[in-house]
Amino acid sequence: MLTLAQELSHPFSFAYALFFASGLHQLRRETQAAHERAEAAITLSTEQGFPTWLANGMVLQGWALAEQGERGESIAQIREGLAAHQAMGEELLRPYFLALLAEAYGKAEQIEDGLTVLAEALVVLDKNGEHFYEAELYRLQGTLTLKQAEVRGPQSGVPNTQHPTPRTHAEAEAEAYFVKAIDLARQQQAKSWELRAVMSLSRLWQQQGKRGEARRMLAEIYSWFTEGFATADLQEARALLAELS
Repeated sequence: MLTLAQELSHPFSFAYALFFASGLHQLRRETQAAHERAEAAITLSTEQGFPTWLANGMVLQGWALAEQGERGESIAQIREGLAAHQAMGEELLRPYFLALLAEAYGKAEQIEDGLTVLAEALVVLDKNGEHFYEAELYRLQGTLTLKQAEVRGPQSGVPNTQHPTPRTHAEAEAEAYFVKAIDLARQQQAKSWELRAVMSLSRLWQQQGKRGEARRMLAEIYSWFTEGFATADLQEARALLAELS
């Protein structure tokens, strides 16, 4: 797509191609490549006056910056891109973009903001029927719910014999989110989302001492794949299976 757009000398098609190439790298968790393609889309869109690809590119570049440790700058850039996206009346991809913002908030330890953004993303998703990132939204909810409990720590004055600890309650809530994500991914036959959600649940079960159950579940989805073993998700899954052995 990139080659054809260049051969045609058609800037709009090239900006389009750069954005979707960046998106592909983002989904594969290839941070540097995602950053480079998004930056190129931003530069070209600024020169040519393509506001949609400029706004969208800013969101993806912001995600890459968060992955590279630029917490404050990344959040500001994603929010700016989202604001421009919304100002144009755009709704397509908004749940996906909000999920990327929630990830950035999570990395910056701004957990409440991240959970608020995920709730907004689910509202937009229900309104517009754009479900391709739905499983990831629920997986991220589970992940941030666990982080929230870690940040808050144990609450004093609550007898453990009568009430679950905040961590225990958060684990139950997070598990429900992970199971929801797995169910949605299976309904959509979205194996990559299923793998990510299973990994999140497996890590939780590992912490709870349910190593055997975690390994069986992860091994089942991992064995489905026949290619792509150099990608970040499958490498992570392989390493987790080794830990669980």
